Amino acid sequence: MSARSKARKRALDVIFSAEAQGQRIDDMLDGQMDAGEGPTNEYTVTLVRGIADRQDRLDELITSYAHGWTLERMPAVDRNVLRLGIYEVLFVDDVPDAVAVSEAVNLVRDLSTDESPTFVNGILAHVVRDKEKLAGE
Repeated sequence: MSARSKARKRALDVIFSAEAQGQRIDDMLDGQMDAGEGPTNEYTVTLVRGIADRQDRLDELITSYAHGWTLERMPAVDRNVLRLGIYEVLFVDDVPDAVAVSEAVNLVRDLSTDESPTFVNGILAHVVRDKEKLAGE
């Protein structure tokens, strides 16, 4: 597993844990780092802070592309992987879109339901398709 793949997995762990414990993502990350348990890979910190800063926008996009699904109804892993994948597609310039999508699909393939890879891939494919328009918003 590449360093960036590990960083994505660790970022997912942080944002998933924050949500499960009802904490703000930044507070969860800061608490883990203060306790010496935080991520050591700078890319993990970049992802977590970026997702925390743009969570409202990411959730708005997930909701708009997940026809028939509310955020609350979808599996928590899928919801958080979508936050991660959309963040990388729209806001991380040095990660090719295909890599961001593939990594997100691999995470849900390993951690979520049998239907999750298709669901996540479909939403991210639409975000990639509309990237130019979405980046301008």
